[in-house]
Amino acid sequence: MLKEVYDQPEAVRETLQRHFDLSTGAVCLDRCSFPVQDISRLRKITIVASGASRHAGLCGKLMIEDLVGIPVEVEHASEYCYRRPLREEKSLVVAITQSGETGDTIAAQRLAQESGFCTLAISNVVESTIAREADATLFTVAGREVAIPATKSFTAQLTALYLLAIYLAAARQSLAAEIISSRVKELAAIPEVIHNMLPVVDGRAREIAASYYRDQTFTFLGRGVHYPIALEGALKLKEISYIHAEAYPSGELRHGPTALIDDTQPVVAIATRDLKDDQSVLRYQKSVSLLREIRERSTRQVLLVSEGDEDLQRLVPDCFAVPRVSELLLPILEIIPLQLFAYHVATLNNYDVDKPRNLMKSVRED
Repeated sequence: MLKEVYDQPEAVRETLQRHFDLSTGAVCLDRCSFPVQDISRLRKITIVASGASRHAGLCGKLMIEDLVGIPVEVEHASEYCYRRPLREEKSLVVAITQSGETGDTIAAQRLAQESGFCTLAISNVVESTIAREADATLFTVAGREVAIPATKSFTAQLTALYLLAIYLAAARQSLAAEIISSRVKELAAIPEVIHNMLPVVDGRAREIAASYYRDQTFTFLGRGVHYPIALEGALKLKEISYIHAEAYPSGELRHGPTALIDDTQPVVAIATRDLKDDQSVLRYQKSVSLLREIRERSTRQVLLVSEGDEDLQRLVPDCFAVPRVSELLLPILEIIPLQLFAYHVATLNNYDVDKPRNLMKSVRED
């Protein structure tokens, strides 16, 4: 698992290079059987996935809605495949699975096709079932992932979904060409950012984990595009540490879950910001207000903050500093401290992080 965490810069770089044509400045799919005119007329997208792939899909929803302006729904593949979806004209179903062999996701894609939807598969395996059967494909290039917990496959999926959003934005002309170019250039810089942050974050995760590895329940918080990363951080802790962890949108904590907060309850919160994005700053301000309120009840907090945010780092000593990038690219960086935190909590408890109990790499059938 640790090796694959450190493989993430290359997974992001290779996925970008596969789908971005430097000569034309265009993002391209691997295969697409329907014309680009159909893309320009899309009215709705549904993403179907399970586990970590669904969390990536939740980030993808916000990427697509923000950059493209198309409404996106994200469904549990295990639920979608057992109901009859309503037929909607000019809709696309995107199925996400690392292995391409996840039983529920294959079933969901087949049901979508039977119902008359065009489908697009995002997978890490070129010859997988889901890729062969989809109308269009967009492959991640994470290489073989041996450990059961998804790490580099997850960041590669986030990269692919961002590229898909750029592809759709270009087809629909919802973003100017120079803005698309600027966003792809920023994405191209992300591998080097990850490479530089990994040793620092790894050491910090080891230090922080030493204070929390005996705890048996955690609350994770995040707003907007950061909420799916809170979900994924909680999932990693559950998968490899066998610790109960729940994630909530930060604003929902006051609607019931705050009853759980006392001086024994660790809270892991994402409180990063993009200073160039007014909505990001507003969400950050709301989160800071909530964190101060939590601090009055419990000092057991771990925060992800933006580099240079000295106020929050003074408020909460156990912090991970995340490099500054634009709002929609922050998830690719934010998940790395949470992966490493879960890893060190598990290893301090002497658990096998590569083969957690009761789990398999690909859930092929229900």
